Amino acid sequence: MTDSDGVGRAERWRRLLDLVAQRGRLGVEEAARELEVSAATIRRDFAALADQQFATRTHGGIVATSVAYDLPAQYRATSTPPHKQRVAAAAAALVTPGSVVGLNGGTTTTAAARALSTRAALVTQSEDDQVTLVTNALNIATEMVLRPHLRTVCVGGVARAESYELYGPYASRVLDKLRFDLLLLGVDALTVDGGAQCRHLGESGINAEMVSRAHQVVVVTTNEKLTRTALAEICPITAIDRLVTDDGADAEAVKAIRAAGVTVDLV
Repeated sequence: MTDSDGVGRAERWRRLLDLVAQRGRLGVEEAARELEVSAATIRRDFAALADQQFATRTHGGIVATSVAYDLPAQYRATSTPPHKQRVAAAAAALVTPGSVVGLNGGTTTTAAARALSTRAALVTQSEDDQVTLVTNALNIATEMVLRPHLRTVCVGGVARAESYELYGPYASRVLDKLRFDLLLLGVDALTVDGGAQCRHLGESGINAEMVSRAHQVVVVTTNEKLTRTALAEICPITAIDRLVTDDGADAEAVKAIRAAGVTVDLV
């Protein structure tokens, strides 16, 4: 979506959130210069970001919410490289109004959650069109619960400090009662022989249950994960419908994954 300034609103919001996370505070005139749009456009954007609790409105600008400071460095928006942001945006574009979307933990799925939360097409006041996010990642749930246009469900369980993911029998009990239209699955590795993989056995079990509850499984990952292996299998390659990765992916790995019947989007 674009406006009279010719810049996409979702992209503007992403850039504004990056700037305020970096600086802590952002003024109208300062933001207008950075983004090369009018001050009136920035004021509307600031009001919208404040309404959705992405930031706090102040006289003449906005300040970052506490979430921006509390997250570990690997989960902050400012640490997300461009190729990962492209993957996240492409994954978010697959989400439709009214759908139930599952997300496991990881930096790419965190970026995808942020991207879908700023999509104008998903901002609605209608419960019928409201997107429901189901996650076992505490950091994603903490951020997304502040978005009033989204419904956020966080499964229970034991938390891992390394990934913020919840796992164990309580998580399994919740997942047993749920279903997803779409699962955005982050991985530590993906190969034709090994399928989707991660480094932690407990997480692999919960992620496998999420796969089993999903109508469509989309792996979202960056190129380096296609040329490595990890300890535990989440699911075989045949359980994956689509892979969204960046255009730096190894050509032979992509060819093999496509030959296995997976749709591959290079962004």
